[in-house]
Amino acid sequence: MPLPSDPKVIFLAGLFAFALLFSVYVAKEIILPVFAAFILKLLLQPAMRFLERWWVPRTLAALLLIVVVFGMIIGLGTAVSGPAAAWAAKLPGGIPRLQERLSFLKGPIESVRQFLEQADAYAHWGSPPRAASDAQGGSLSQTLFAGTRSFATGLFTTVLLLFFLLISGDTFLRRLVEILPDFSDKRQAVDISKQIEEDISAYLVTITIMNGMVGIATGTVMWLTGLGDPVFWGAVAFLLNFLPILGPLLGIAIFLLAGLLTIDTLWLALLPAGLYLAIHLIEGETITPMLLAKRFTLNPVLIIMALVFWYWMWGTPGAVLAVPMLAITKIICDRIKPLAAIGHFLEG
Repeated sequence: MPLPSDPKVIFLAGLFAFALLFSVYVAKEIILPVFAAFILKLLLQPAMRFLERWWVPRTLAALLLIVVVFGMIIGLGTAVSGPAAAWAAKLPGGIPRLQERLSFLKGPIESVRQFLEQADAYAHWGSPPRAASDAQGGSLSQTLFAGTRSFATGLFTTVLLLFFLLISGDTFLRRLVEILPDFSDKRQAVDISKQIEEDISAYLVTITIMNGMVGIATGTVMWLTGLGDPVFWGAVAFLLNFLPILGPLLGIAIFLLAGLLTIDTLWLALLPAGLYLAIHLIEGETITPMLLAKRFTLNPVLIIMALVFWYWMWGTPGAVLAVPMLAITKIICDRIKPLAAIGHFLEG
């Protein structure tokens, strides 16, 4: 695995990486839909090829897949909106109950709060007070409107790009092969493209199926423990499992809160979170790694770093796309000799 030894090459590569990441951060409203559409295209590519083998026109197949996928998302959102509103209504009335059950944490939390207040007071000591309008900032309605508009614009751009990517098929690959000068370069480009499509498609399909199984198991378990609303809790587990490591941790906190709000006996109130953790350990630490081990393995520490970094860059969508982008980077590095050392470093 060759490593660059010229300091100029290392310095220029670092500057290029910094400039690239800065550009990705600044232009995230444009680049994020492009990445999301590309990842969704890899997810839907096997279904696209299946429909083509049945002589379905490419345009019709692309429209059908987009309608099915986003129809399922809308249907899932509609199904869980009612239970989500009901649980949100329970939360204000259940706060005294939570305070009573978590009273042993009151002392440490109060100490941390006082420390943070004193630290904040020292940090702003001697600074002029802010104006009331500056402290209030924009109104809540303006913030919500801006966020909704940005989400709608990004979603429309992603769907539009996904449609044309599904229609185009291998057009970009053929154009790349045509402009490459050497036969070895042409063959390498085809091999890299084929490997990315096969491995990432298998990864996304496997993760989606396993997340569905986790959702079914979680919904069933929550219904048996008396939490109710199995469809809602199954959907929560299904969605959170797309966010590696951080999603299950958030799920444990959610199920712990729901158990404390609903179930009277303390040890039974801890049961939903414990069973959800057991389901995640069986799926995330045993079944899914066994299914994906033949494709690729990634360093878990680098997965955490990628999740944190891309969450900082792009928010929640960046955290969801972090692992596929890291896997694509490893596949490319493994197939290009000067980057083989980076691919080896990313391996689990």
